[in-house]
Amino acid sequence: MASVSNNDDEITGINVTPLVDVTLVLLIIFMVTAKLITGQGIPLDLPKAKTAGATQTVLNVSIDAQGGVLANGSKVSGDAELKSRASQALKENPELRTVISASESASHGKVMHVLDTVRDAGISRVAFAADKVAAAPAP
Repeated sequence: MASVSNNDDEITGINVTPLVDVTLVLLIIFMVTAKLITGQGIPLDLPKAKTAGATQTVLNVSIDAQGGVLANGSKVSGDAELKSRASQALKENPELRTVISASESASHGKVMHVLDTVRDAGISRVAFAADKVAAAPAP
């Protein structure tokens, strides 16, 4: 009697090496791009409060429609004066927060320039002020 030999070997396991390789490459790509994306953003200090607490020292910087800058309500003649006022306020209170209020018609470049000047002074806690939009009446 002749015996029948079967040369068709069955696959008894799945090779996951290519899957792991692709996954690791994607992980590395996501890690690199996530670092680049977060590096380009402007860090904002978002307010956190459960109830009213101790008052915080705030440096208010305002930019009018013509590009004039005011610090705590008084006119600032230039970048050096704004930087020195911000540095002095930061020396007085290391927990200083800055609120930048800009006119709607102020240029984006001017707002970013003021932000850079304040950050050069060492202030890292910056927020932007905005008025709340009135809700449209329901029909």
